[in-house]
Amino acid sequence: MVKKYLAALILMAFTFASAQQQEITVTGIVIDARTQNPLENVIVTIQNTAVMQLTSKEGKFELHIFPQKEQLLLLRSQGYKDYLLKIQSSKQNINLGILQLEDTYSDEVPAALITLSDNDFSEDNSSSEMTSGLLQSSKDAFMQASAFNWGQARFRVRGLDSENGTMMLNGMTMNKIYDGRPQWNNWGGLNNILRNQEFSVGTAASNYTFGGILGTQQITTRASLYRKGTSLTFSGSNTTYTWRAIGTYASGMNSSGWAYAVAAGKRWADEGYFQGTNFNADSFFISVEKKLNNRNSLNITGFYTPNSRGKNSANTSEVTSLMGEKYNSYWGFQNGEKRNARIKNVEEPLVMLNHYFKIDAKTNLNSSVMYQFGKVGNSSIDYQNADSPDPVNYKKMPSYFSSLYAKDQGQFSGEFTPDYENAAKNAISLLENSQIDWATMYLANQKPTQNGYEPAKSKYVLYEDRTDDKTFAVNSNLNMQITPNISFDGGFTFRKLKSHNFQYLLDLLGGEYFEDIDPFYKGNLSQSDLQHPDRKVRKGDIYGYNYNLFANTLDLFTQFKFVYNKTEFYLAQSYAMTNYQREGLYQNGLYPTYSLGKSDKVNFENFGFKGGFTYKISGKQLLFFNAAHLTRAPSLRNTFSNSRLNNSIVNGIESENISSAEANYVYRSPKFKMRFTAYYSLIKNTSKISFFYAEGIFDNGAGYDATDAFVSQTLTHLDKKNTGAELSLEYQFSSTLKATLCAAYGNYVYSSNPNVSITNDANAAKDGAQTTFDFGQAYLKNYKQPGTPQQAYSFGMEYRDPKFWWLAANINYLAESYIDVSPISRTAQFYINPANNFPFPEATSERGNQLLKQEKFDPVSLLNISGGKSWRIRKKYIGVFASVNNVFNSIYKTGGFEQARNANFRALNQDVSSGTPSFGPKYYYGYGRTYFLNLTIGL
Repeated sequence: MVKKYLAALILMAFTFASAQQQEITVTGIVIDARTQNPLENVIVTIQNTAVMQLTSKEGKFELHIFPQKEQLLLLRSQGYKDYLLKIQSSKQNINLGILQLEDTYSDEVPAALITLSDNDFSEDNSSSEMTSGLLQSSKDAFMQASAFNWGQARFRVRGLDSENGTMMLNGMTMNKIYDGRPQWNNWGGLNNILRNQEFSVGTAASNYTFGGILGTQQITTRASLYRKGTSLTFSGSNTTYTWRAIGTYASGMNSSGWAYAVAAGKRWADEGYFQGTNFNADSFFISVEKKLNNRNSLNITGFYTPNSRGKNSANTSEVTSLMGEKYNSYWGFQNGEKRNARIKNVEEPLVMLNHYFKIDAKTNLNSSVMYQFGKVGNSSIDYQNADSPDPVNYKKMPSYFSSLYAKDQGQFSGEFTPDYENAAKNAISLLENSQIDWATMYLANQKPTQNGYEPAKSKYVLYEDRTDDKTFAVNSNLNMQITPNISFDGGFTFRKLKSHNFQYLLDLLGGEYFEDIDPFYKGNLSQSDLQHPDRKVRKGDIYGYNYNLFANTLDLFTQFKFVYNKTEFYLAQSYAMTNYQREGLYQNGLYPTYSLGKSDKVNFENFGFKGGFTYKISGKQLLFFNAAHLTRAPSLRNTFSNSRLNNSIVNGIESENISSAEANYVYRSPKFKMRFTAYYSLIKNTSKISFFYAEGIFDNGAGYDATDAFVSQTLTHLDKKNTGAELSLEYQFSSTLKATLCAAYGNYVYSSNPNVSITNDANAAKDGAQTTFDFGQAYLKNYKQPGTPQQAYSFGMEYRDPKFWWLAANINYLAESYIDVSPISRTAQFYINPANNFPFPEATSERGNQLLKQEKFDPVSLLNISGGKSWRIRKKYIGVFASVNNVFNSIYKTGGFEQARNANFRALNQDVSSGTPSFGPKYYYGYGRTYFLNLTIGL
C-alpha cells in the first residue's frame, strides 16, 4: 500500500506537469549598492516555487514564470542582505531594471560568536543529556536571541533536543544515525564558508526533506555561489579557544565553467575559560564546481576538521564550595605542564559529489553521493588493583567521614556518627592535592631495581573509547513548478553505516604492559575475550570491548505546495525503513554464548504526515498553522541494552510516536515587525540507556549476594510533552536606532511514568545469561525536563551609524531550569531495605517528597554588549567586531544531574541529612564575563 501510495503521488505530479501554461519573462540586473559594480552568481528565485537562476557576469538574470496576481522575487548572495520584491500580475514580460544589494558585513560578524561550551559538547554523562539545539542564527529576531543571547545558558528552542531538527549539507542529512544528532565538530571553524544557509522553523515546509519538528537547516557549499574574493579573519577570546585565524578564497565562475572555493583555519588554547581545558583544532575546506552546460553542473565538496578538546568536570556543591566554579578535576601537572586526562578527539573527513540538473525552467533535480569516515575518541584513566586517581573521589572528600563512613559501618541501619576530625584532614589534603597526580601514577607503574626504576605491569593507563565510523550515503531531490499555483518537492536518501567501537590503549604511563581483564571478577568471568585469554596489551592495542554496529536507513518524502492570492497550504508525506545489527568481535567471559558474532537484525518501518495553512490577512499580516504526526525509529544508541558486552536488544523496543502543532501570527511593516507563536509537541515511547554504580540497589529477592552493583538502566515508554509560546518584536525608531524584545515561555514535562529495567552483569556469572530486573514504573510524570531554561526574555537596543559603526546591548533573563532527576529513585523499589526486603520504617511520605523534589536552578540575568566598525578602502573591507558577554560576571548553573549511587531511601536520606552529601547532584556552570574580538579583512 505504501509503495502504491507514493507512486500515485509522484504520478500525479507528472500529470500536472503536462499541462501547458502561458509564461512571462522577468529580467533585471543586480549590482552592489556601494560600488555600483554588477554582481555575479546572485541566487534569484521566486519564493515557494522551483524557479531559480544565477546572475551572469554582467549581473543579469532572466526567469520564466507563470503569471499570478502577486509573487515574491528573492535575491540572495553571501555577504549581502536578502532583497525581496513583489511582482504584480501581468500578461507581458517584466523588466525590473537595476536592483541594488547592500552588504551585510556588520550583520555577519556575530556569526563568529557561536561557540559551544563544554556542556554542549558533553554526551557521556550517565544521567544527563547535553545538547546544543539550534546553533545558527537566522534573520528572525527570536532565533538570533536564542543563538547569541540565550545560548550561553544552554537555551533550547521549544525545549527540544537537536535530534528533532534536521541538519543538511547540500541536501544530504548530516544527523548521526547513532544518536540522531549532528556532530557539530565535523564543520567547526568553518563559519565564514558555511553562511549560505536556509532555515525552516518547526514543522514548516522544506524544499529538501520532510524534516523534524524542530525545523531544518540547509547549508549549501556550491562553489559558484560564493562571493568572489579573499577574506582573512583573526579572533581572540577567553571561552573555548584563545586565538583563531581563518582564511577563505572564492574564484567565482570563469569562462571555462570552473569555480572553486577554499578555506583553512586554526583555533587553539592552552587553557580555555575553565581550568585545564586545552583546545586545538584545524579546519580545511574545498569546493570545486564544473559547469558542464546550461543545464548540468557537478560540484565536489570536501572538508577535514581535526580537533582536540580537554573536557571540564561536573562537580558537587561540596567540591565547588572548596575549589570554586572554574575547578576541573580532570587535569594535573606533568613535568610542569597541565595535562588533561579527558580529551575528546574528532577526525571525520567528508567528501561529497553533487549533480545539479536543471531539467527545464521550472524543474530541478539535485543528486549527491557522500562518503564520511574517521574516528571519535574520548580518553580517560583505567586502573587495576589501585586507588582511584580522581582527586575528588568520594573517599578523599570531607563528607566521606561526615556521612558515608557512618553509613558504611551501619549497614543501612540508620546509625549516624560523623567523624569531624578525619573530615577536616580530608579537606586539607584536597586543597593541597586538588589535581590528578601524574607522577604518582608513573611511579606506581614501575618497580625498583639496583639502577633505579624500570617499567613493570601498569596499574594505571590512559585509554580512549573509540568509534571509527564509515558512512556511505546517496540522495536525490526533485523540485517542480507544476502549475502557476502548485509545486512539488520529493526525494530519497539512503545511508549505510559501519561503526567500529572499541577500547584503545593510548599510554602505559611508564609501565611495560596492561592486563586485559576485569579485576572485579575471577577466572573466565574476568576475561574480555575468551578466545585470547590473559592478554598483555600495550600502546596501540584494542582491549576491554570490541564490536561493530551496522545500520541501513532509507528515507523518502513527497510534498505538494499550493499558493494562491490570499491563502497557501502544503501537504507532505514521508516513509522510512531502518535496520540495525550488532557484531561482537570479542567473546566476553560474562556472556560467552551471545557476545561473539552477529545479533538478530532490528527492523523499523515509519511514516510521517504534515501540513500547513497560511492566510494572508493583508500585505502586512499573516496567519499560518503547521502540524505533523510521524513515527521515528529509536536511535542506534538506545536499541542495544549493553552493546559493549553482548548482543541483547532492549526488551519491547519500538518506534517513537511524535505529534506537533503550531499557530503563528506575523506582522511586518517598514518600522515594526512582530511574530507570535504558540506550539505543542508530544514525543511518546522514547527509550534511554545509562550506566552507573549503585549502592543498596538489590534485595534478597534478586538472588544476588551483594546489595551494591555496577548496573545498566533502561527506560522505556518515556513520553515528553512540550507546550509554550514565542514572541519577537522589532521596532525601527529611525534609520539608525532599533529595539527588539523577545520572549519564550514554555512548559516542558515528562508526561508518562516510564518502565525501569536494571541489568547487573555480575548476575550473568551464574548462567552466562543477561539477567534483567523489572523495577516497575518510575513516577516521573509531571517532572520538568532538564537541560534548558523554560522561560527566557531579552530586550535589546541597537544603534547603526551611517558611517558604518554600530553598538548594541541586550539584557536577558532566564528562569525555570531544572536538574536531571534519577529515575531509579522514583520507583517503588527505592523504599525497600535490601538487607531484609521490607520497607524502611522511617520512610514517610513527607520525607520522601522532600528528598525527591526536583531542584530548580536560580534564575539568571545576563547583560551582553557588542559593537563594530567597518571600512571600505579601495574596494577592500576592513572590519572590527568586539563583544563582552555576561558583563556583571554572574555565576549560574547551566545544568546538572542527580547521582544515582544512593539507590534506596535510607542511603539517600542519611547522605542528604549530613549537610554535605558525598553523592549529591553534580552541576555544570556557565561562563562568567567573557570577551570576543574579531578582525576581518576582505580583499
